[in-house]
Amino acid sequence: MRDKIKVGLMGFGTVGTGVVRIVDSNKEDLYKQTGAEIEVSRILVRDTEKERAVYVNPDIITTDPHELIYDEDVKVVIEVMGGIEPARTYLLEAIEQGKHIVTANKDLMAIHGAELTKKAQQFGCDLYYEASVAGGIPILNAIVEGFSSDRIKQIMGIVNGTTNYILTKMSNEHASFDDVLREAQELGYAEADPTADVEGLDAARKMAILASLGFHVGMNLDDVSVRGISQVTLEDMKYGEQLGYTMKLIGIAKKDDDFIEVSVEPTLVKNSHPLATVNGVFNAVYVYGEAVGETMFYGPGAGELPTATAVLSDLVTVVKNIKLGITGRSMATPYHEKKLKSDKEIYSKYFIRLIVNDESGVLAQIAKLMAEEGISVEKVFQEPYPNEDKKAELILVTHKTSKKQVDTILNAFEQVDFVEKVKSSYRVEGGE
Repeated sequence: MRDKIKVGLMGFGTVGTGVVRIVDSNKEDLYKQTGAEIEVSRILVRDTEKERAVYVNPDIITTDPHELIYDEDVKVVIEVMGGIEPARTYLLEAIEQGKHIVTANKDLMAIHGAELTKKAQQFGCDLYYEASVAGGIPILNAIVEGFSSDRIKQIMGIVNGTTNYILTKMSNEHASFDDVLREAQELGYAEADPTADVEGLDAARKMAILASLGFHVGMNLDDVSVRGISQVTLEDMKYGEQLGYTMKLIGIAKKDDDFIEVSVEPTLVKNSHPLATVNGVFNAVYVYGEAVGETMFYGPGAGELPTATAVLSDLVTVVKNIKLGITGRSMATPYHEKKLKSDKEIYSKYFIRLIVNDESGVLAQIAKLMAEEGISVEKVFQEPYPNEDKKAELILVTHKTSKKQVDTILNAFEQVDFVEKVKSSYRVEGGE
């Protein structure tokens, strides 16, 4: 008689439906990989009367989480509900009952991952969350397992498909942010309230998870510097393109010596960099290891089946661990002290766009201000400012300089009368 592993599923929306589809259609393959039959035996939902995209026996559907948490036959809980509460409470309670956990919940793991990991270790349970970052791209397993003998120095990625779709459309079709956002909402790529995506919060949660695993420290959302794309304009993108850059919302995690920086912000990426060619709703994560050098992981960042595939990959790992009797041993836990860089220690090139008086001596005055702050300029060009004869747009790209220096010079520009306005500034990556 075949061994059977029963699974409880919390959430039966898009991803939950995908999980059931894959389990039902791949039963034999899953058995051959794990040595056990996998059965979804309990499903927690909010509304039992709601129509589902896939049929399941109505007897296994419940609105009571305790029917799943305290079912002794359920060995693994898959959580795809989303949100912080009640998911956090349910999973902590499930772990206390000896359940192994697979979750796709990036919000929960970014904010309460350390708490859940500690609880899972205490009770000898597995906790896996591959699907929480970049959908179908197996990036977390690659970082934990694939780079286990290497030392990761940098993780840089496009980890939000909605913003990548918006920026790609703005660039290719010269459409405004508002118009493309509206189209993305109509197509289902963006939520009715798109704040988490367009203001960078979704990407920041994912970068906190990636940095925690990549650098073996306890990073959380508050450690990530966040700036979204809602203020990016077509003019910014046009000038960036003239200089050989593509605008992307980039998450960056870097470690120099023992000090770490993690940020999410609109970034001008050199066209020669692999991330510059990642378009539409696709995600990509670039990882630089001290020994292996440059690697990049690319694929769909969301969707029913890509995300469900990542969930099932974790489930297969958990079931194998159960069969081998090694659960609770394979989680990546922080073992380095968290040391964050100050703004004086964060270095990059920067794009700066100014509206200035179109008269002799202005460029020399700007150069003098920048030299006093220790900032040198790599590229500069000037364009007439539309509809104003005595104004011009001045676009600068600096050599590598600190974030502190850039913030200081931007403030200085705001104080002088020959600069009318600082229109924008962006980090610049690639091409070194």
